[in-house]
Amino acid sequence: MGTSWSVRIAAPAAGLPDGVDAAIEAVLASVIAQMSNWEPDSGISRFNRSTPGDWQSLPADFLTVLRAGLHIADRSGGAFDPAIGDAVEAWGFGPGASRSPSPLPVQSWRAIEVDGGCARRLAPVALDFSGIAKGFAVDAVAGRLSDMGLRNFLVEIGGELRGSGVKPDGQPWWVDLEAPPDMTLPVTHVALCGLSVATSGDYRRYFEEDGKRFAHSIDPRTAAPIDNGVASVSVFHESAMIADAWATALTVLGVERGLALAADEGLAALMVTRGASAPKEWMTPAFAAMLE
Repeated sequence: MGTSWSVRIAAPAAGLPDGVDAAIEAVLASVIAQMSNWEPDSGISRFNRSTPGDWQSLPADFLTVLRAGLHIADRSGGAFDPAIGDAVEAWGFGPGASRSPSPLPVQSWRAIEVDGGCARRLAPVALDFSGIAKGFAVDAVAGRLSDMGLRNFLVEIGGELRGSGVKPDGQPWWVDLEAPPDMTLPVTHVALCGLSVATSGDYRRYFEEDGKRFAHSIDPRTAAPIDNGVASVSVFHESAMIADAWATALTVLGVERGLALAADEGLAALMVTRGASAPKEWMTPAFAAMLE
């Protein structure tokens, strides 16, 4: 996934079960084998090469991510799009090294159909799970640890986190929300107890050209990087996968539409925007309630 991972476990009295490291690595290897666009033989790469119209049998995990992505694409009006691969590649944020951003298709998710254990492309669009797969991997690792009888742990992959239970001292897993590196903001501490958080921002991957920043956060509705002043969005949810995808969608939608939709969906979210003189934080009602 091009990033790091860490897992902190409060071991039970009997100690950790054998094979915890191997179990975690097996989960991550499975996600990469199914969902990495950088692996030419991965499931997603093979699907993107399939003949449009032909049904493809897909693994359960792949279908879970695809269905979730299509659902959030529908709920967000296409602000999240699991079939954004062509735009990601064209702007130089995919496996390729060159940029050629026009012309590009928009609303590509509508060209994906799922039926039972199969899916197909109705047009030559490309899936890209970079806005949702890390979150799914966090959930998958947490699920595997739970299956091994572990109840108290913190899983982190590329800044997406999920906490379960408590630390050895009985305290919850406290984390500090990541602030954009060029901003001075009050530190927000959050207890992750049966909760996940995912953050999307315009500062993680970008390039500059003629004095303008082009972020990897691409608006699928225009097939171009966002230019709406949003620096970061953090979303809290029981599922890291859902938080991951919604963080991407709200980043694309911006302040007015993003916060309104987040409120309608009951999402706990914190948005940071770039201002002329200083950054500004925006909270959804559900997030504000968490601080009370």
